[in-house]
Formats: sequence, C-alpha cells, structure tokens
Amino acid sequence: MADSQAAIPQWWARGTLFENCNCHLLCRGHISWKLPCDYERCLGFWAIHFLEGEFGQAELGGLNALVFLDMPQVMAEGGGTQAIYIDERAGREQRAALEAILAGKGGGGLSVLAGFISHRKETRFVPIQFEDQGKRKSIRIDGVVESEIHAIQGMDKDKEVRMENIHNQIFGASQVLARGSSRFKDGELALTSEMSHAVYSQFDWRGP
Repeated sequence: MADSQAAIPQWWARGTLFENCNCHLLCRGHISWKLPCDYERCLGFWAIHFLEGEFGQAELGGLNALVFLDMPQVMAEGGGTQAIYIDERAGREQRAALEAILAGKGGGGLSVLAGFISHRKETRFVPIQFEDQGKRKSIRIDGVVESEIHAIQGMDKDKEVRMENIHNQIFGASQVLARGSSRFKDGELALTSEMSHAVYSQFDWRGP
C-alpha cells in the first residue's frame, strides 16, 4: 500500500460536474452516504468535464468522463459496483491519471467512495459528448447513455435554487438542485430515470 501511494504524484483538477440517479428530487445519499436512498438500489452517475488540472506531467483540461454507480440503499454499507468511462481523446498518461483519480486510487474525496465499492468494471475509453448550457447540461455516450438535466425553478425565476455549505466529498460547497432524465445501459448496469434527482456544481479536487 505504501508503494502504491508513493507512486501517486501531487495532482489537482477543477471543472463541472453533474449527477442523476433514480431517487426523488433530493437523494438522501447525496447528503450523507449513511442515509438511506429512496430505493433498494441507488442507480446513478456523475458526468464530469475537466476544465483544467494536472496529474504529475499529465494535463487534464478539456477531457470528459462518467462514473456509473450501482449502490445499496445505504451506500456506506458497501457492496457497490462502479463503471468508469473516460474520454477516448485522452493520451496514455492522461488515461492512467483519470482512471487513478476516478477509481479513488489518487486520494481525495473519491478515495472515500472507493471503500464502498466491491466490484469495478473494466474502464472503457469512448467518445463522450458533454454539453454545458448553464441551467441545462447533458452527456452522451453512443450505445451507453443519454442524459439531460435542468435546474429547477425557484421563487426568483432567474436564479438557480442552491444548496449551500453542503459537506459532500465530490461536489462543491454550493450546488444547484435540478431534475434529470436518463437512459443508461451497459451490460447488467441499467438506469431509466424521468425528472428524478439531479445536482450540478463546480468541483475542485486534489490529492493524494
């Protein structure tokens, strides 16, 4: 373990992140991994666009990724399955860097989630289309996922409805509430959602 950690360089990454899962408007597992989600399995994903970042000598800016999770109702109980999809445009060093970060091997908040994962599917390198149009965001991987989320409407129709100062290992402290609809299918992993829980924010990750 010590040798593995020693091989991880200092790294940082910033960008935009959204999630959609099969829970209702606000997934309790998003607030705490110790709280029960709405269904026996929480099925969802993180869609990630790296605006900038460095992992050793590897530049991360401009790349996209998606992490799909099939988790128990109480995520902290463990036994989850994870599938990672990385932008095919990434070079060899970038692929290794993103896989280490997203699998939780690089430290940071994602390393906490890694403790709840019992099975990790083989990482796939695929074309990923990530679109950010402010209150609307979407991601597409041909043959795997098509998803779109929209910020919910608040009392002031021009402003986003935000959760502030939320302690979350993955998202930023200020998060926008949204609803999302997704179609995901890759082998035994599947999700169909209609106007269910979604959130988006900026992220600022670093490790180890």
